[in-house]
Amino acid sequence: MPPFRPVLLAPFLAALLAGPAAAHPGDPGAEPARLAAGSPSPRPSPSPRPSPLPAGVSAEDLADLERLLGEGAAAPAQPPGAAPAPTGGPLVAVSRTFQNMNPDISIILDGAVAAFSRSPDQRGGHDPRANGFNLQQLELAIGAPVDPFWRFDSNLVYAQFGVEIEEAYATSLQAPFDLQARAGQFLTRFGRLNGTHPHTWEFVDQPLANGKFFGGEGNRGLGAELSWLAPTPWYMELVGSATDAAGGATARSFFGSQSLGVRSPLDTQLTTALRQFFPLGSDWSLAWGLSGATGPNGSGRTNRTDLLGTDVYVKWRPLTGATFYTVTWTTEAMARRRQVPGALLVDHGGYTSLFWRFAQQWGAALRYELVTGLAGDPLDPEWTGDRGRWSANVTFWPTEFSRFRLQASVDRPSWQPEPVYATFFTVETVTGAHGAHKF
Repeated sequence: MPPFRPVLLAPFLAALLAGPAAAHPGDPGAEPARLAAGSPSPRPSPSPRPSPLPAGVSAEDLADLERLLGEGAAAPAQPPGAAPAPTGGPLVAVSRTFQNMNPDISIILDGAVAAFSRSPDQRGGHDPRANGFNLQQLELAIGAPVDPFWRFDSNLVYAQFGVEIEEAYATSLQAPFDLQARAGQFLTRFGRLNGTHPHTWEFVDQPLANGKFFGGEGNRGLGAELSWLAPTPWYMELVGSATDAAGGATARSFFGSQSLGVRSPLDTQLTTALRQFFPLGSDWSLAWGLSGATGPNGSGRTNRTDLLGTDVYVKWRPLTGATFYTVTWTTEAMARRRQVPGALLVDHGGYTSLFWRFAQQWGAALRYELVTGLAGDPLDPEWTGDRGRWSANVTFWPTEFSRFRLQASVDRPSWQPEPVYATFFTVETVTGAHGAHKF
């Protein structure tokens, strides 16, 4: 037999182990992206059966590889107390070894130089808050398939004075009946912006409504989530989750920093969302969502908070010509109802924004926000009236791995005599393997 040529082992294993991505059919980052081009993809036409061997690997090389792996199939007996050997044959063992060695890792750095006309009231945990240099975040994202049934993802955020586990969760890959489960710590899928990270935002700072109703770090917690992809002609997904209702920066409208403990499932935050996507032609698409959340609040065990929200996202991107033009319009609105001792408090807020990518490396955006306030609100005693804020920015992308943004804003709290003017210049860099963002 000719000598085994180890130089061919790497391409063979790479082709063998690289199967189709095990994505849930209801993943909003996959299905809408396919539908954005128009109608669902037609069934592919028959084509010649491809060769099962990688390029440059002959049948003789395959026989050599099988002989090599076969010689290692009969593993020696394990000594007493040793960990059991991996089951499933040598290929499974090799697959697990390569999987463990190659998780997707990326590092994202966001920094800003800020100037405020006077002391600001920034509500986002990653917002620039002081004149001069601000480290918004250093995010370490790690993710990889665990096995054919689960995928693990995590986002660790480093700040100047510590580190936090922003998200760490497992997602099922082969659940039946078009279901998908997620468990761990994660951002809930309430609304459009809450489930995303700052490097995907069109603006430097978090909307005021999200900060006031959920907290500076976005609504998240330990818990479990189940989603279902409905068998409809259009994309429709129903999501439900139960998460911890405590956390001043993550569950502000619920237990927040005044956790009273969990005695029943009703002492958790229950969130539901309906996500839909409609292709409106070859150039236009529409995403529409409805969200709701309910849970106990810190004013008393029997007092509850209810949140309702809706969001609309319209995108225009010509696919018929070679152009980088993209126009998107996003609107999100929320209403909150809280029981407190002797009163029922109701407030609301939201934002609308327009983004225009007018060149391959340039884009501009405009946003308006309005959030109401209440006299006697124990969470925000100083927020006694309406607060509106205008923001505008210009963004330059040297490549897809870096971004520069110049943003200006005018914040007008009605209970203060003068507005707050702010200017930000931000720099973002991304290194490592980072997947595509959701549509």
